[in-house]
Amino acid sequence: MILLFHPRATKPRNCRMPLAVLALAAVLEGREEYEIVDGNLTDTPLQEILSLIDVHQVEMLGVSVMPGPQMVAAIEVCREVRRLRPRVPIVWGGYFPSIYPDAALNARYVDYVVRGQGEETLLELIEMLRGTKDITTIAGLSYKDAFGLHRQNPERPMKGPDSFPWIPYHRIPVERYLRPSFFGERTAVHHASVGCPFNCSFCGVHAAYGREERMESPERTFEILSHLVSRYGADSVQFYDMNFFLREDHARRLCDLIAPLGLRWWCEARVDIMSRYSDATMESIARAGCAMIFFGAESGADWVLKDMQKGITTEQTLIMANRTRQFGIIPEFSFVIGNPRDPEADARETLAFIRRIKMINPDSEIIIQHYTPTPQPNEMYGDVEDKIRFPSTPAEWASKEWLNFTLRIDTGVPWLRPQTKRLIDDFELVVASRWPTVQDITAPNWSRVLLKALSAWRYRFQFYSHPVELQLAHNFINLRKPKRESL
Repeated sequence: MILLFHPRATKPRNCRMPLAVLALAAVLEGREEYEIVDGNLTDTPLQEILSLIDVHQVEMLGVSVMPGPQMVAAIEVCREVRRLRPRVPIVWGGYFPSIYPDAALNARYVDYVVRGQGEETLLELIEMLRGTKDITTIAGLSYKDAFGLHRQNPERPMKGPDSFPWIPYHRIPVERYLRPSFFGERTAVHHASVGCPFNCSFCGVHAAYGREERMESPERTFEILSHLVSRYGADSVQFYDMNFFLREDHARRLCDLIAPLGLRWWCEARVDIMSRYSDATMESIARAGCAMIFFGAESGADWVLKDMQKGITTEQTLIMANRTRQFGIIPEFSFVIGNPRDPEADARETLAFIRRIKMINPDSEIIIQHYTPTPQPNEMYGDVEDKIRFPSTPAEWASKEWLNFTLRIDTGVPWLRPQTKRLIDDFELVVASRWPTVQDITAPNWSRVLLKALSAWRYRFQFYSHPVELQLAHNFINLRKPKRESL
């Protein structure tokens, strides 16, 4: 038996289908005996895993690991599995070990690391464990050799979703994952592509998955969504693709197909691509139920965007602020502030730019992050290789200091002065109070009125410092914070 473990990653109210392990389950279905343990659904994942090991001949424990809370949960379970059932090989895959394979392998309880897309690597690793495959021939695998040295096999070429079977929805309690959201009462999730073809130097996605994006055919996406609607009653969906709208013809075809399903949905896109879309395509997107689009605007300064290798301009962001308002779609603009070369100028120009966005489209949702470096195939954004030393073990990554770094709560980077960080944080709080997020479906109306009233004068006069009253109000109301949903 193969065990697939999805460690706890979020609050129960935000629990969604574990797409990472379900993608692996899809290639195991019909050919291997397997079980899925989702730490988001159970309070006793370790006990469930140990029970399965005791009852079945378990050949492998595969663990999906994202940085942050999920990694902490993975460490706790894997340590105990290794201590109590030492014969079971433990394999880590997902975003964290794909970017930090050596750090993952430095843990005694991690035997193998699957980098990038894992479906075929998993199948070949099973063959190796059964003695029918040479470990050195398995692309995308990292491991420890007989001397304890780390070995990194060549990268595995990426394949699109159409190359693999559907997710085996019948193997999970789908109804428990269809939670209420701003988009509907029964919100599903789906991945309609894999990878990203762009080269943003602050982002770890291309470091983990290369610079390609493989897209699912519109027909297959339609069939899967139709199944979720008819079989499970889904009324909304969040697409977890890095770039849902990569090609206009693909977007138009997909939206025309799914419009009759009556879904409301959220996705991610790029301002440069969508700013070139025709009005007819924008109308098709809105008609298909698109309620909100997340855009990585990243900075309000073109010199910073160029330094990031983002490939967009501030003018394109302003265009999309206007066009989304025109077509009744809420834009969600994310900013990564703190250019290592001149964080003060980056902050000053970006905060002023956000005010311009709010003038064009007050409904724009704003998410602000401090720049957090990740290792890159070439040089890191801002030439910070000599300014930061990443942890060498998962245990170090799980410390409070590095969890705060990962979650961008307090990055602790040397180039961001405390007063600049305070300005960014205070501005974020004022904006979040002046325009409380629409995504919190539990917040009472009076709380929004209160926050708007308390913050209006601050925003108008650009007086952001020491917003103590706003912090107290937020603590009392406990308003949803989209960027910290895992806390």
